[in-house]
Parts: sequence; C-alpha cells; structure tokens
Amino acid sequence: MEHTKTRGTAVAAVLACAAAVLLTGCRGDDGTVTPPAQSAPTGSASAASPVSSASPVPSASSTPSASAASPASPTSAAPAESPCGDTALEAGPARQAAQRPQGTGTGAAIVGFTNTSGSACTVQGFPTVAGAANGSPELNVPLTVENSGTSAPVTVAPGGRVWVKLTFHQVQGEGDGYCASGEAPVQYPTMVLGLPGGAGRHQVALDDGVFAECDGVVTVTALSAAQPS
Repeated sequence: MEHTKTRGTAVAAVLACAAAVLLTGCRGDDGTVTPPAQSAPTGSASAASPVSSASPVPSASSTPSASAASPASPTSAAPAESPCGDTALEAGPARQAAQRPQGTGTGAAIVGFTNTSGSACTVQGFPTVAGAANGSPELNVPLTVENSGTSAPVTVAPGGRVWVKLTFHQVQGEGDGYCASGEAPVQYPTMVLGLPGGAGRHQVALDDGVFAECDGVVTVTALSAAQPS
C-alpha cells in the first residue's frame, strides 16, 4: 500500500514537471532543476544569413546618351549665289503692259532681263530710270522714280529672266496729246534702266513706237521672277 502511494506521487510529480518544463524547468527528487526546453530561433533564412550587397545599378541620368556620346555633325549651309554682274543680264525690248492707265501715251511698259552667263546669280531692288534724249544714253534725262511694293532677292538661273514694270503719268488726248498737270508731254526713243547691285545699265526701246510720258515721273516695281501684266 505504501508502495502504490509512492508510485502515484512520483507520476504526479513527473506530469507536473512536464507541464511546467516549458516555462521554468522542474526540480527533481534529488533537488536538480531541469531547464526548460530551448525553442529554435524563428525568422526567415534571409534574416539569419548576411545579405551580400549587389552591384550598384547606374541610374538613367548617369548613363551617357547617344547624343552626348557622339555630337551631331554640323549642317553645311548651301553657298549663297553671287550677285549678278554688269554683264550677266541682258535686257530685251520693252512692250506695253496690258494693264496701264487710260490715255494715248505709253502708259506702262514691261522689261525682261535674261541671264546670259553660265551660272545662277541674284539681284534685288528697284532700277533707276532715265529717258535717253535722241536715243543717246549720254544725253539721258533722269526720271523721278516712285517704288512700288517691297523687294526680295531673286535668283536668276542661266537662261532665266527677271522682270520689272514701269508705269508713267499717261499722255491724254489725240495727236501730240497733253498732260493732266498742264506740262507738255515728252517722248523718248529709248529708256536707260540702271539695275541695283552693280547689275549694269541697260538701254531699252519699245517693241512698237517710242516712250511718251508726262511730268518726268515713273512708278517702278521691284525686280521679280514673276512676269507682270
């Protein structure tokens, strides 16, 4: 009976120790304390093992661009055409314009200049105009020129033409006519046109008749690649 009680007491002690061993350990019959079981450390494998630093990735701003690595080639500008010299352009005969003031005089005339050189050239501006008395340029009478429109550079290819229109104060009436201003009309067998930029002085005649005008005034268009009417 004593033996059974002793066994029961021992079993109870073992169970109690097993229940408490996880927290504080258990003291045996001989006074020895059994330490609590050590739980394995938790955490991810990546936390336990050191992380090796990866190679730095260059940012987009530190990566040289193609344009920075190889600068763009400069664009070469096309060479400018040379100005038309005094022998490059040749004047053709003047002809009366379709659109001209009403009257019996010349009214308006159109003159074309042809590039007879072997290369293109440029001309820009308004010509001077003088009436050639007796058809002699050295006896010319400068007219008062009024410019019409704005000028721009005109490139004249070999064989190409550039144009100008001259509009006069028109002679009125029949026969010798009269001028609205009261001045006497004047007739010139030819006109001398001085082209700007050193493109020469050119003596031109009407393809039919002579130049008749009033007051010594002429309105002149800028040299143009478009033929006036």
